[in-house]
Amino acid sequence: MIKFAGLGRTVAAATILFSATMVSAVQAQDVTDEQMKAARAAIAAIGATNGFDNILPNLAERLKNTMIQASPNYQELIVTTVDEKAIALAARRADLENEAASIYAKTFSVEELNAIATFYNSPAGKKLLNDGPIASREMVKAADIWASGVSRDLNDAATKEVDAAISAAQPPADTTATQPTP
Repeated sequence: MIKFAGLGRTVAAATILFSATMVSAVQAQDVTDEQMKAARAAIAAIGATNGFDNILPNLAERLKNTMIQASPNYQELIVTTVDEKAIALAARRADLENEAASIYAKTFSVEELNAIATFYNSPAGKKLLNDGPIASREMVKAADIWASGVSRDLNDAATKEVDAAISAAQPPADTTATQPTP
């Protein structure tokens, strides 16, 4: 029993030491103003957070629908109230931008962030952002067609060779076997 108590204290001490080390590591990842500025520029250039623009409106719409189903006689009140509350929360969108910038700042160096922003603000970068998804979809289609052809050819070639090998390995049928008499 005493051994288990000692082991428990050791585990607790190790946990505390590990936690303190992790807090130090997280604090060491604080970013400078220069990193944040470069990260914001890169995020803006690539539109990294544009896909999140509809989160609050979608949540508000979902809430309105739920509340209206529960209290249909108060639809106007519900719509007005939810819209007001959503507008009041819209300022919190900046929190997401800051978090995204912090993530980018911790992931990329200032030089890399500046290079990303420069490229994506260039005509080639803008074209990649606009036409890249179309090119990706076309590549997936081409890969599907290619895979179907390769699958068909692999199946045909392997089946022929395996069938030929199996046929060659089987003893020839005995044609001189006696026929049963009626």
